[in-house]
Amino acid sequence: MKKCMFILAALLAFTGLIACGSSADNTAASPSAPSSGEDFSEASSAIVTTDAQSVPEKHLNIVTTIFPEYDWVREILGDNAGNADLTMLLDNGVDLHSYQPTAQDILKISTCDLFIYVGGESDGWVSDALQEAANKDMKVIDLLDVLDDAVKEEEIVEGMEAGEEHGDGEDEEHEEEEEGPEYDEHVWLSLRNAKVLCEAITNALTEIDPDHAADYRSNLTSYSEKLDALDAAYQSAIDSASRKTLLFGDRFPFRYLVDDYGLSYYAAFAGCSAETEASFRTITFLSDKADELNLTSVLTIESSDQKMAQTIIQNTKEKNQNILTLNSMQSVTSNDVAAGTGYLSIMESNLDVLKEALQ
Repeated sequence: MKKCMFILAALLAFTGLIACGSSADNTAASPSAPSSGEDFSEASSAIVTTDAQSVPEKHLNIVTTIFPEYDWVREILGDNAGNADLTMLLDNGVDLHSYQPTAQDILKISTCDLFIYVGGESDGWVSDALQEAANKDMKVIDLLDVLDDAVKEEEIVEGMEAGEEHGDGEDEEHEEEEEGPEYDEHVWLSLRNAKVLCEAITNALTEIDPDHAADYRSNLTSYSEKLDALDAAYQSAIDSASRKTLLFGDRFPFRYLVDDYGLSYYAAFAGCSAETEASFRTITFLSDKADELNLTSVLTIESSDQKMAQTIIQNTKEKNQNILTLNSMQSVTSNDVAAGTGYLSIMESNLDVLKEALQ
């Protein structure tokens, strides 16, 4: 049944192209404000000529799943963004772990020149989408595949809820053997990973559009320098911090970030967990740990209602910790993009939060 859905989507893609082809070339959209998974670029794909011998400029069709990918592509395209239709599928705050593509999403992927996705367990639907794609020459970037050995397995630290109980130890062990390790998908929260991934994106763009290869390389160099500068700022701030431990009353998607700078952490749930209700045991452990380490803050991610963090604080001795929020970029909306939100601006804000949490 699932495969039939993708076949149907592919047929719809061809039908849509035939029926709407005459008007598609004249459609224009904004590159800075994605809306409901729609394509967006600064200029339409209409051919601009100066004389009869002019060659039309290649118009790129690029689809990304999450915000960091989208923003990296936008930075590398630079002034050539007007020659691209750039789509961010998760553009209205939908969480990566719960996202399911629509037929329209599959249609967009089917005909694009470049498709970028995370590649973890949450993207299990991608293989079927690519198998049914109309454009068999598209470039595909799987973030986890690019990072290879730098990808980390999901980690359960002391005090953390281990997830669903299977009740039978043998059954649980058997299931783990069948499924294999679960990898932490939140690779974009490392500035060092971002640099590697941006290079992979640049390589793909230069293959698709060699006429602008020099521009893409230049933009990559400029952006990489900004990533390096922010990485150095993180290292400096953490080296001089009086504390080296974070405590999250939430799930924890920042494994790559803390590992880059040698920080320790405690949290209620792992980064990919779907759990929202922590046990009394977990709450008590985190409250006691906050007291033991004399922590001044309990952290959450951007989509949290903060109730768990509040409960942890109420169970500490002093009951006076601050609640701080680190942005994992999993809830970025079209409005945020239109307002100028970027990968670097979010990571800069996260640095300010870390400085306060570790003081």
